[in-house]
Amino acid sequence: MMLSFFDQFMSPTYMGVPLIALAITLPWILYPAPTSRWVNNRLLTLQGWFFNRLNQQIFLPINQGGHKWAILLTSLMIFLITLNILGLLPYTFTPTTQLSLNMAFAVPLWLATVIIGMRNQPTAALGHLLPEGTPTPLIPVLIIIETISLFIRPLALGVRLTANLTAGHLLIQLIATAAFVLLPMMPTVAILTATVLFLLTLLEVAVAMIQAYVFVLLLSLYLQENV
Repeated sequence: MMLSFFDQFMSPTYMGVPLIALAITLPWILYPAPTSRWVNNRLLTLQGWFFNRLNQQIFLPINQGGHKWAILLTSLMIFLITLNILGLLPYTFTPTTQLSLNMAFAVPLWLATVIIGMRNQPTAALGHLLPEGTPTPLIPVLIIIETISLFIRPLALGVRLTANLTAGHLLIQLIATAAFVLLPMMPTVAILTATVLFLLTLLEVAVAMIQAYVFVLLLSLYLQENV
């Protein structure tokens, strides 16, 4: 039976039980656990340096009240990077290609930033819906447009992550299929295609990390507007 290229994005099941929960839980085992020693090993030192650089990059423009989100957003980014990169391995499943999972990350966090803004500074939060100096006839139209753009934010977060990972996986599968088919007929062309596949895989590793960073960075920008 001919399999569709989109079959790789179906949630795997075993005896009728979805394995997406297992795919989400297992990556946590790969993270090194902190120790009580004064001197850590190189992996823990590198991990701590990466966390510090990440927090400095994301939370530098945010005031002190938004620093409470540091642990949450850092953990989310490391988690997304791990899921995205592990999904590039053969015979694995990428949970972040599911729009439902990405929306489950995006909607609650976006809603939390909006609620914080409405609770702490309601005037400034509502002021984002109407730019200063707007002509009077355009006020109703701009309020509607800004409200729509506000509610589209979580959808854009989820769709961006899903679309980029899905497109990368499809492109890798298409080129890999072409290289496999061309190998017995045109070995030279197949080798060139395999080289392109290798370079594309390196690009997808970078995309997997960049998309996780962009996801968290946009959440931090939404947080910055409301704290």
